Amino acid sequence: MIVPVPAGGQMDSIARILAERMRAPLGEPIVIENVTGASGTIGLGRAVRAAPDGYTLCYGAWATHVINGAVYTLQYDLIGDFEPIALTSITPWFIAARKGAPANDLKGLVAWLKANPEKASAGTSGAGGPGHIGGVLFEQLSGTRFGFVPYRGVAPAMQDLVSGQIDLMIADPASAMPQLRAGRIKIFAIMAHSRSPNAPDIPTVDEAGLPGLYLAPWHAIWAPKGTPSPIIGKLNAAVTDALADPAVRRQLADLGSDVPPREQQTPEALAAFHRAEIEKWWPIVKAANIKAE
Repeated sequence: MIVPVPAGGQMDSIARILAERMRAPLGEPIVIENVTGASGTIGLGRAVRAAPDGYTLCYGAWATHVINGAVYTLQYDLIGDFEPIALTSITPWFIAARKGAPANDLKGLVAWLKANPEKASAGTSGAGGPGHIGGVLFEQLSGTRFGFVPYRGVAPAMQDLVSGQIDLMIADPASAMPQLRAGRIKIFAIMAHSRSPNAPDIPTVDEAGLPGLYLAPWHAIWAPKGTPSPIIGKLNAAVTDALADPAVRRQLADLGSDVPPREQQTPEALAAFHRAEIEKWWPIVKAANIKAE
């Protein structure tokens, strides 16, 4: 299974959890190979060129299979060159702010940003990352304007949010929740249509006053184009078996991720979802003139 990001992050961790649990139904181990570089495009390029025999899989994400298509000139077709297997996880992100921010809820944050256009700063993991794109969408839906500060990753951005060097951040649960529990930051809303069981006290953006401001990066598994349908069916069965395991679901919840409903775990559902995500996000990314760094 090619994982197009470095070892140790959330995406790699979930891929390893699933690969280990898929061993039993498949009757053989899955070896994870981290093929990194160019925001995941190198790893996907290798997966596309692999033999379509079911022995090479690609663990991809919202960033690699949607956003990269709007940011990079790719040497492969994100839809046509892959066979969908299953959607594996969905991770709604949060709207967070420094502890000393002069607002106590999302409406207050928007009012403060409108009263101080271009003065606030938002940390991101770089151009085209979830935090950046979520911030652009925030600006569009709220009518606010602020500056983006790119970091080399989510962790250093969160460090500066905690220290008050930046004002706000669109943040992932794994980074944000420990800081919230320690009382070091504020979280105003989860960017989803329903509250998270992992953070039931945090309101949704709909409840907090910015309806429709959703950002929930996701992961899925694909095979190279031309992989026979019986093989896709067997691989899908192994994935759904793993996702039904209570231990796996607990591990994903600990990483801030939700398991999609069973009806969303089919190859057909992933294909439809993937197309819908491209149709939604490409215009937003292109209109914001987000370019590869």
